[in-house]
Amino acid sequence: MKQNYTIRHGALEGVEVFLAVARHRNFRRAAADLGVTPSAVSQAVRVLEARLGAALFVRTTRSVGLTEAGQRFLDRAGPGFEEIVAAGEAARDVGQRPTGLLRLSVPRAVVPLILEPVIASFCQAYPEVELEIAASDEMVDLATGGFDAGIRLGQFIATDMVAVRLTPSFRFVVVGSPDYLDRQGRPERIDDLRRHACLRLRRSNGAIAPWTFVDGNEAIEAMVSGPLIAHDYPTLLGAAMRGIGLAQIPRPVAEGPIEQGKLEPVLDAIAATTPGVFLYHPGKRQILPKLRAFIDHLKSSV
Repeated sequence: MKQNYTIRHGALEGVEVFLAVARHRNFRRAAADLGVTPSAVSQAVRVLEARLGAALFVRTTRSVGLTEAGQRFLDRAGPGFEEIVAAGEAARDVGQRPTGLLRLSVPRAVVPLILEPVIASFCQAYPEVELEIAASDEMVDLATGGFDAGIRLGQFIATDMVAVRLTPSFRFVVVGSPDYLDRQGRPERIDDLRRHACLRLRRSNGAIAPWTFVDGNEAIEAMVSGPLIAHDYPTLLGAAMRGIGLAQIPRPVAEGPIEQGKLEPVLDAIAATTPGVFLYHPGKRQILPKLRAFIDHLKSSV
C-alpha cells in the first residue's frame, strides 16, 4: 500500500537557538553563546513557537522559564540534536583523516600475494582504520555490497571504475607436477591437451573459463576437460601440485611452487598475458582519507 509522506521544511530551524536559551535561561547569554544579537534569538524563538503552535518559554523582566510544552520539547529535542551534532562530527572526521571501517573485496589468491605482506604495517601506521578483507572470487557490486574498493585482474574491471595498478602485466601459465608430467608426457601443442587431465575454473557468472593462449597477435581460446572444476586459483594450484592434472594459473600465483620444483610450466611459448592486478573503486566523489591512505601504502609496498 502506497504511503503519503509530507516533507517538513526547516524542521531543525531554531532548535539550536531554543536549546541555548533553555540552557542559559537567558536570551542575552544565549545570544552571546551563539554569536548573534539578542533580537535574532528572540525572532528565531518566535518563529519556532509559531511553527510548533505552542509557547515554549515563560518570559518575565527578570527570568526565563520553560512552559510544559517547552519542557517536553527540550526532553526530546535535546538528545536528538546532540546526536545530529555528533553525527556531523563523525562524518567530518572520516572525511578529514584516515579513520573508520575500510572494506575490501578481493580474490582469495590476492590475499597471500599482495595483501598479507602489507596488512601488519598498514594497521600499525593507521590504528584508527578498521580493515575488513572479504576474500571471494565472486565479482561483487561495490556499492551494493558496501565495499570501499575491490582488487581484481584488469580485464574484469568495469570501464566506469577508477583503477590503480598494483602489479605489472603477467602471463597465465600451464603447470603440472613433475610426477604428472612423467606419467602423461609434456604437451607441445594446444591439441595435445585433448589427452590431458585439465583442471578448470568456474567463473562467478557460472561459466567455465576457457584456457587462453596467443599465437603471434592472435588470441586463442581452448575448451579443455578434466576431473576437477574449482572456483578459485589456490584450489587449482593445490590440485596441480598433487598430480591430479594440468592447471592454467596466473604466473605470480604459481611462482613459488615453480621455483621449488613442485610444478613445471609447459606451453610457455604461447602463454597469454593479462594486464595485471588493479585496485578499483567508483571514484565519483573525493576519495575518503582511509582509502587514499591504503592505496598509497599498498603502492609503496607492492
